[in-house]
Amino acid sequence: MIPFHIKALILDMDGVIWRADSPIGDLPEIFNRIEARGLKYVFATNNGTKTPDQYVTTLGKLGVEASTQQVVTSALGTAYMLGQKFPRGAKVFMIGEDGIRVALEEKGFEILSAKHAQEAQIVVMGIDREVNFNKMREATLLVRRGVPFYATNPDKTFPTPRGEIPGAGAWISVITTATGIEPIYAGKPFPFMMELSLERLGVSKEETLVVGDRLETDIAAGQAVGCPCALVLSGVSTREQAERWIPKIDIVADDLTSLIQ
Repeated sequence: MIPFHIKALILDMDGVIWRADSPIGDLPEIFNRIEARGLKYVFATNNGTKTPDQYVTTLGKLGVEASTQQVVTSALGTAYMLGQKFPRGAKVFMIGEDGIRVALEEKGFEILSAKHAQEAQIVVMGIDREVNFNKMREATLLVRRGVPFYATNPDKTFPTPRGEIPGAGAWISVITTATGIEPIYAGKPFPFMMELSLERLGVSKEETLVVGDRLETDIAAGQAVGCPCALVLSGVSTREQAERWIPKIDIVADDLTSLIQ
């Protein structure tokens, strides 16, 4: 189903490779077929909870060998963006997990606890499975005061074996509701992660297929940079939604297995 002129893939993870950490399909066999076709690939995920090293470990446990250079996350995108705008040592109040924390620390930012949050020069928000009222209160006060507000991604939900659960966008909406201010996003549907992925692949956009399960982020981001796109129906978006999507999607497949057959 993949056109012959395609030389590389940009693969989303949640809803394409796995739901939570449960694999979708026979991943070793899928990637054997991908490599047999000589296709390059990177993983580009809006889920910034893990570091690239942690994603590589998770992929390895599922039988997929990858390097950290093949993993692009919204957390990496956020840290890279902030590194272009703020000096090393700038103080950040962060709501998020290891992925965004490590990415920010590697760029030289100082991460503040909630106790010292009001010293922050930047507010950064991603999904945080230990989010609480105290963190949300401090972020709200900072944003209302005019401190620059950044976020990893706008995904309202992400898929798990039990169904969709709140994503980063759902928690970010609390701050937006309380302040009337939208953050600047690094993740999909904004094109930054696609551009970074194309740079790592070294392949033209016309020869790179973006594969995702969510129309408003994965597909929108791929189309924004001019890549052909494939929607898989193993995650969030449905065939009916895909048929109504404009501009038209190049490929709609049940899952990654059927896409690479």
